Amino acid sequence: MEEQRVFSVTEVNGYIKNLIDGTPMLNGLLIRGELSNYKIYPSGHHYFTLKDDECALRCVMFRGAAGKLRFRPESGMKVVVFGRISVFPRDGAYQLYCTQMNADGIGDLYVAFEQLKEKLFQEGLFDEAHKKPLPKYPQRIAVVTSSAGAAVHDMIRILRHRYPIAKILLLPVRVQGVEAPPEIAGAIRYANRWQLADVLITGRGGGSIEDLWAFNDERVARAIYASEIPVISAVGHEPDVTIADFVADRRASTPSNAAEIAVPDMGELLRYLQSSQMRLLQGESNLLDREKQRLRACMDKRVLTDPMAFVQDKRLQLDFVQQKLGNAAARQLDGDMRRFAQLTAKLDALSPLKVLGRGYAMAQDEKGSVLKSSEQVQVGERIRVKLAQGSLQCSVEGKGE
Repeated sequence: MEEQRVFSVTEVNGYIKNLIDGTPMLNGLLIRGELSNYKIYPSGHHYFTLKDDECALRCVMFRGAAGKLRFRPESGMKVVVFGRISVFPRDGAYQLYCTQMNADGIGDLYVAFEQLKEKLFQEGLFDEAHKKPLPKYPQRIAVVTSSAGAAVHDMIRILRHRYPIAKILLLPVRVQGVEAPPEIAGAIRYANRWQLADVLITGRGGGSIEDLWAFNDERVARAIYASEIPVISAVGHEPDVTIADFVADRRASTPSNAAEIAVPDMGELLRYLQSSQMRLLQGESNLLDREKQRLRACMDKRVLTDPMAFVQDKRLQLDFVQQKLGNAAARQLDGDMRRFAQLTAKLDALSPLKVLGRGYAMAQDEKGSVLKSSEQVQVGERIRVKLAQGSLQCSVEGKGE
């Protein structure tokens, strides 16, 4: 009996790997499924599981292929992946080596757009409080766009027509392709570093979402956000919306509209200045007319036609006041004299001398106190008796009740 060969694990895994690798159908598969357990290792390789309702398939995407993704894959996302099935001999497990990945149902560019939009929104790059006002009368305007496109010619034509006194500086960059985002961001930083302009316009003409993708790049968005110079975003046509539109200080529907927003219309300014000049002249004319009327009114006033009239009027007024004061003083004095006479008559009627004049006498002790009772003196004391005419010095010889 022939002895049966014994294989090593490595030999078996290698055989299966060669068998699978040699199957053409497994070398280029498009597989639809849901991402699960998605992880990105420090090496840059992406490991995940692709599953449907019944089964699961282990997958790996190496760093080189992952760097080309236009969106950030997340667990739970529906995707369509492209790759080959092979065996990892060490573990003896087959897996999908993925080289491409697209969002299922919607384009991966749209997914990337929404993901970056949400990320920057959460960081506050779209906040209105951060947006800077545009200068009313810019002296220098920097335009960051392609020098070969029709958009730049439209902008320059409109800027020169509307506001020819402004200086226009073109910073030519690529606006499409992988080189475009770093060039656009670099031009914005360069303009800020050297303060080349008072306002900055960046954008391009219309196109597909792929054509406009440079303005959905995170590097461009952050350069616009960090710009000290106010930025107007002018990308594509009016329905086109990019991340740059959300971050910029002002969004223009088209590049031509950006030129209209950036500068005032010189014709309107001239008309405004002419109107202001006419209003100033009319105002000055009206003011002069009013001052002339005031001057004529002042010239007709009596104080100017007869300067001494004022003094004469005051003299008459002084005489009148003096006469009123004199009359008032005389009336006051006459009243006081009448009251004095009345009081004098009353006082005279109450005077003791009047009583003495009628034959009465007034007795006083030696101290001059009027005696009203015999109890006030003693027998032998001397008293004074005052008469209407003269007085008597008397001695008390007796008292009676």
